[in-house]
Amino acid sequence: MLLEGVNPKNLMLTVAAGTSLAQLGLATGDVAVSLVVFVVVASLTIMGPVGYYLVGGYSAEHALDDLKGWLGTHNDAVMAVLLLVFGVDLFAKGLGVIA
Repeated sequence: MLLEGVNPKNLMLTVAAGTSLAQLGLATGDVAVSLVVFVVVASLTIMGPVGYYLVGGYSAEHALDDLKGWLGTHNDAVMAVLLLVFGVDLFAKGLGVIA
């Protein structure tokens, strides 16, 4: 919850996922499985680089540093595309409710 407060974008994505899950009307066991899958998929962006760093050693450190530099340089473009995709998805879901 602390990390959610630091980055409101993550909070909004988590709320959207929870709302979508609640609207499905699943049984409690299915909700628990869905929650576990959501947490695992959401954690892949952290687990992947950490695992790569632990396994890859020195060469992985340089590759991750290069990637970090590229993402820092192109952060605005990456965020624009990401938010565009989320916006189009939410808009399409809203059209489905209206129609």
